[in-house]
Amino acid sequence: MTSETTTQPTSEQIRRAPKVLLHDHLDGGLRPATVVELARENGYEGLPETDPDKLGIWFREASDSGLLERYLETFAHTCAVMQTRDALARVAAECAEDLAADGVVYAEVRYAPEQHLEQGLTLEEVVEAVNEGFREGERRARENGHRIRVGALLTAMRHAARALEIAELANRYRDTGVVGFDIAGAEAGYPPTRHLDAFEYLKRENNHFTIHAGEAFGLPSIWQALQWCGADRLGHGVRIIDDIEVADDGSVKLGRLASYVRDKRIPLEMCPTSNLQTGAAPSYAEHPIGLLRRLQFRLTVNTDNRLMSHTSMSEEFEHLVKTFRYTLDDMQWFTVNAMKSAFIPFDERLAMINDVIKPGYAELRAEWLFRPATTTSPVSSASDPA
Repeated sequence: MTSETTTQPTSEQIRRAPKVLLHDHLDGGLRPATVVELARENGYEGLPETDPDKLGIWFREASDSGLLERYLETFAHTCAVMQTRDALARVAAECAEDLAADGVVYAEVRYAPEQHLEQGLTLEEVVEAVNEGFREGERRARENGHRIRVGALLTAMRHAARALEIAELANRYRDTGVVGFDIAGAEAGYPPTRHLDAFEYLKRENNHFTIHAGEAFGLPSIWQALQWCGADRLGHGVRIIDDIEVADDGSVKLGRLASYVRDKRIPLEMCPTSNLQTGAAPSYAEHPIGLLRRLQFRLTVNTDNRLMSHTSMSEEFEHLVKTFRYTLDDMQWFTVNAMKSAFIPFDERLAMINDVIKPGYAELRAEWLFRPATTTSPVSSASDPA
């Protein structure tokens, strides 16, 4: 008999497995019904659909263009309804609840404070509203029998000029719910080096940051994020595959940048479904995560934008389990990688790994031992009396 260690987990086991999420956008994860309700409350009339089910479908279809720029246009609608303190707190609370219900035990959720100022909020008020919402969502999750811890990543838009200001904001709130910094937006034409002052400031302050790099753009984006800016992690980083050669006989040769990324254990925040939508990968089977997993890069699995991709952490893992025949051991590997790469203190990361993640997977692996025995009667032998 084989244990769950060597067999593929069921959908229900995947949902119950403890998961860690490092790359999730707050404005990309709203419930469709919440978007409709907030639009009505705030007088926003720009939604393409006002029926929640139809709106959810619209977001998914509009995001399936294969172009990052078109994908990013969908955020105009979610940001439009996230311009008040109450709206931000509600969205953040529901985010924490939804992730916890999906088995996520630790999450770093990112958002750009500069995109929520249209109705008069200050940057500080935006951060405080979102932090308040995350704490409320954690509380509600506990009431429903789930445990989750959520940290915020403050994002600066790479086409704007407020990166240093947002980096300073992240540093001021680093002990009250904000765990790091990020830059996001269209990569082409907006290299991370435009924001060197922000990254140099964060390094001087011993603070953490990740950079969207190597998604729609190639190796130069990754190289700049690492060697010029000093990123702790790479948001996506999927184009590192361009520096890896696979010969006809199956042998693999890593270029110097790919070797550096692997040798330095630089975490890659992989978002498979999102990558398919933006054209960064043609299919799950051809997604670089399969090869990179075999080559032992520091990979993590993420959702990116749950609304636009109509996905969850469980669904992302289901796709990988089905495509690559991953087991609970593989899921644990990805999850431990993510927890090792989180922007909270080392002792807290270690406790999450040893006291929450590993015990959770051990319990799932042991379930086969407690399945009901068969109730079929033994077959009678020919010599038994009639």
